[in-house]
Amino acid sequence: MTKAFGTMKNHGATDLQLAYHRRLFGGLFDWQAAERRITRFTGGTGAAGLMSLDQMGHFGPNGCDLVVERLAAPARLAEMGSGFGGALRYILDRLTERGTPVEQAYGVELVPEHCELSRTINESQGREDITIFCSSAESVPLPDASLDAVVITGSLPHFPRPDRVFQEAARLLRPGGALLCTEEVSLAPDGAGPAETFRELHPAGVFHTTPVTTRREQLRAAGLTRIELTDLAPWATDLLAARLKALRLFRGSAEAMLGTEEVDLVVRTLATAREEYAMGRLCPALVTAVRP
Repeated sequence: MTKAFGTMKNHGATDLQLAYHRRLFGGLFDWQAAERRITRFTGGTGAAGLMSLDQMGHFGPNGCDLVVERLAAPARLAEMGSGFGGALRYILDRLTERGTPVEQAYGVELVPEHCELSRTINESQGREDITIFCSSAESVPLPDASLDAVVITGSLPHFPRPDRVFQEAARLLRPGGALLCTEEVSLAPDGAGPAETFRELHPAGVFHTTPVTTRREQLRAAGLTRIELTDLAPWATDLLAARLKALRLFRGSAEAMLGTEEVDLVVRTLATAREEYAMGRLCPALVTAVRP
């Protein structure tokens, strides 16, 4: 029987997000124990050992690579909805390897427990270039025009008011600064939406979808220009098939690190998202826009 998350509907927005992510990734919240398990099963330490384990969105590090490819040389960068910080750390490392290191990075995350875990992981890796703000992505404690880039890697469905997040991103960006977002399960065709089987594992109170036309309108209303929505459906369908295959092959190691029930939920979560891509009920995409 498929296990759903609908029982969380009476919690506040922050509690909803915490309950959902703790259900899937509870093993990571005890970081010292998790790090030992990760080192044992991957043979690596620090960011290299983590691989995609703390960036377990639908696209994983592959989605971050799409963002890095389109970033110029941002000196100051923020991620909205940074979660445990895995995507932000990965992006910073890839930019450094490319020869365009970020001078100062910010993670913006609403859930205090996620912020605490992110800071713990950053400290364990000796990172001093990341500041975590425990705040809404609609109200970030940074001045106007203070950033070269704002990225959102898979967190868009967790924002109930994405239009306000885009407005805040536009405020934070300097003229010519870029917004880059991966739309994993947040974009739907006009007049359509995901199936009930998807909602059983992506509850409406945690995951919000927006029609394609509305998304373009939201970005324009925020004052952004050069808006592009790149269709990722074939790429994303193949990617999730590959991620599911890897989870099957290395399930024992994954269960040792995350837990048996958690891995089962991750597998079903990815499988239902892939089905929505294949049936055209969700529109995976890469969004890019610029502040004029």
